[in-house]
Amino acid sequence: MPNRFRLAFAAIPLAALMTASAMAAPLKVAFVYVGPVADGGWSYQHNLGRLALEREFGAKIETTYVESVPETADAERVIRQLAAKGYGLIFTTSFGYMEPTLKVAKLFPQVRFEHATGYKTAPNVVTYQARFWEGAYLLGVLAGRTTKTNTLGYVASFPIAEVIRNIDAFTLGARSVNPKIRTKVVWADTWYDPGKERQAAEALVAQGADILCQNTDSPAVLQLAEEKGLHAFGWDSDMSKFGPHAQLSANTQNWGIYYIDEVKKVMEGSWSGARQTRSGIKEGVVVLAPLNSSVPSDVASMFESKKQAIMAGTLVPFAGPLKDNTGVLKVPANTAVSIDDLMQLNWFVEGVDATVPK
Repeated sequence: MPNRFRLAFAAIPLAALMTASAMAAPLKVAFVYVGPVADGGWSYQHNLGRLALEREFGAKIETTYVESVPETADAERVIRQLAAKGYGLIFTTSFGYMEPTLKVAKLFPQVRFEHATGYKTAPNVVTYQARFWEGAYLLGVLAGRTTKTNTLGYVASFPIAEVIRNIDAFTLGARSVNPKIRTKVVWADTWYDPGKERQAAEALVAQGADILCQNTDSPAVLQLAEEKGLHAFGWDSDMSKFGPHAQLSANTQNWGIYYIDEVKKVMEGSWSGARQTRSGIKEGVVVLAPLNSSVPSDVASMFESKKQAIMAGTLVPFAGPLKDNTGVLKVPANTAVSIDDLMQLNWFVEGVDATVPK
């Protein structure tokens, strides 16, 4: 190396060199998925958010993901490995990852963690979720005006507040336009198992359900509806390609909006832990897929009117008076269920023909 270059290099303070190196290094961002990215639903949609990050930031970030991670000790192992490999921002995208995320966060206080759908935070842990019940309510409106049997079917995953909220909101939306509605529930006890999801849907059809909804991750429910000439809804993603005649709409998420915003916070130095965020239709995170062309114009107009009312805050899905499905008044008139109570919801509203498993 010529002397003039050696001298110029030596004149740069070591701290400045380290800072420049750190600035040049991409932010390493990791995602942990409960299902395969090809599930067509929940994990697929989160992975679209990851891809949106790559498009937005290019070489400034480096992303990776681990798919089909069970909500067991395996989750803690995977999250710990990602932290140890230098990933500075880790998104764990399923409810059952809450405790594993918190455990690993204690071991790696310099790493930022974000957990989807949980309710516990820490100095370096944020929880985030969509106000998905807003979309579920609107799907219920479509179901209530479309059903011929007044019996709706719901394929449920696990009896946690997140799922109970969606079943309740779906039923409330349906009964807001058709008080005769009854919602029957079959628990699949899985987030992603096309075989079990299909069996649950078949059981609901056998009970008279002519419109199906779900809180599971594969398109199996919609595919069954397509085969039987019934209607159903996509969940988490627009599943219309799996049931172009069956899908009336879909309750989907645009996670890219949220992920881009959080990465910007890290890059700007404004990211902080111990936060809880809940984004809905107004923020563009909850997105309703285009209505099927078979939906009558008056129903489509009502759907859009109610969507605008939710965005404006003049329609609150969980507003009283609300009774549970045993007839007990749970929420008096002129009162809305608080967000804290929604996060712990453990009862079914009037019209749900099911009990919450213990």
